[in-house]
Amino acid sequence: MRQVILNPCPDCGTEIGYIYDTENIPYFSDILLISAVCSKCGFKLVDTMLLNEREPCSWELKAETPEDLNARVVRSSQGEIDLPDFGINIMPGPACEAFVSNIEGVLQRAEDGVRTAVRASDGEETKRAKEILADIEKAKNCQMPFTVRIIDESGNSGIVSSKAVKTKLDVERKDGTFFTPY
Repeated sequence: MRQVILNPCPDCGTEIGYIYDTENIPYFSDILLISAVCSKCGFKLVDTMLLNEREPCSWELKAETPEDLNARVVRSSQGEIDLPDFGINIMPGPACEAFVSNIEGVLQRAEDGVRTAVRASDGEETKRAKEILADIEKAKNCQMPFTVRIIDESGNSGIVSSKAVKTKLDVERKDGTFFTPY
């Protein structure tokens, strides 16, 4: 169900439409997609929320085949993406946006990030970036197996694939005790 709610932009106060749309991801959950863009100041909001209660977890997939590259990926604004075979770890920050994509889309986002970083580097960093980009290209062509991990304390991220492995996380609370899901 899609709903648009008009409210002021938090940055400039211009009235903008906040879009709330639900989608069912088979074998995973119903999700709520939230988005808004202010044409005046450029403010942008994108987030996803699982509509079922979730517990802190991580998901891991060893991608080896073209089918693996098509596995659905849901990353909430609190999800961390780890691509250990490339030495890439994408931590969520205050402006982190959620997305629904696939493994190939995650590789594309990583590639875009490396290309952006290489523009501001030189020497050894540039050489290493070129090596990473070459490895990502091999992975996109299924010439190199690689692992994708998504770690999310909110439990609102996941990988939809029969090959994906879900692991429960122990999360330390602010009072120093641990929340153990099971």
